[in-house]
Amino acid sequence: MTNQRLLNAPATALQTWRHSVPVLLFAAMLAACSATPDAERSDLRDPFENTNRDIFAFNMGVDSYVLEPVAKGYKSTVPDGGRRAIDNHLEWASMPSTALNSTLQGEFENAALATIHFAINGLTLGFADLTETPGAVDKRSFDQTLARANVPDGHYLMVPVLGPHSSRNLLGRVVDTVTNPLSMIHAGNVGNAVRTAQIPAGAVAFRANNFAAINDVKYNSIDPYARTRSLYFQSRAGKPGSDQDKNKTPSLADDQFDAFFDEKIQ
Repeated sequence: MTNQRLLNAPATALQTWRHSVPVLLFAAMLAACSATPDAERSDLRDPFENTNRDIFAFNMGVDSYVLEPVAKGYKSTVPDGGRRAIDNHLEWASMPSTALNSTLQGEFENAALATIHFAINGLTLGFADLTETPGAVDKRSFDQTLARANVPDGHYLMVPVLGPHSSRNLLGRVVDTVTNPLSMIHAGNVGNAVRTAQIPAGAVAFRANNFAAINDVKYNSIDPYARTRSLYFQSRAGKPGSDQDKNKTPSLADDQFDAFFDEKIQ
């Protein structure tokens, strides 16, 4: 069984790369587009504003015809416990990437906590949180790893379906997908079905969890594109590598890590 999994790992990795190729091609195509002249930009961080606005209009169409009605049905038919279980599973699935990137960033205690939570909650595939310290792990990504290495954020990009990203953020998302150990594991038809469902489930869950806020931007803004861009940059402020991060206080993960083992010793 183990040998079979090892033999299947390269094929699984290749399949993951294939799923990432469209995103990489989009980034290359957008980079090749002619930049919007400075005088026509509403924000100098957005050199491809004209193209980005066209993609944003497409995304709004996808939202109106697909995501918004599906998310509305999801909110009204799935009970709170079921929605919380899906949120837990999506969080659990990101733990290997958090452990890897925490290690690269020198946050070894956060990496250990992520590994512990992933192992314990793996008994339920993450749908139920069996730990006594939910929220103890600080989520980390390759985008943040690059930020810690002083890699600049790059240009603002509006990605089809995926929404707003910086060029570094988009690269980090692709790398996180490719390097996540879950993508290398051959888990049979059930495991593959669960992994395949994670992307649409994540999109619907995100839309449902932010239903009112997204609709406010979509329907009540004079310029929904500009407001979305502004909110995106605000959301990135304070994350590792940003100016606000330089004088941040230590992470709560350190205290949670000590508390976890102190409790076991007692």
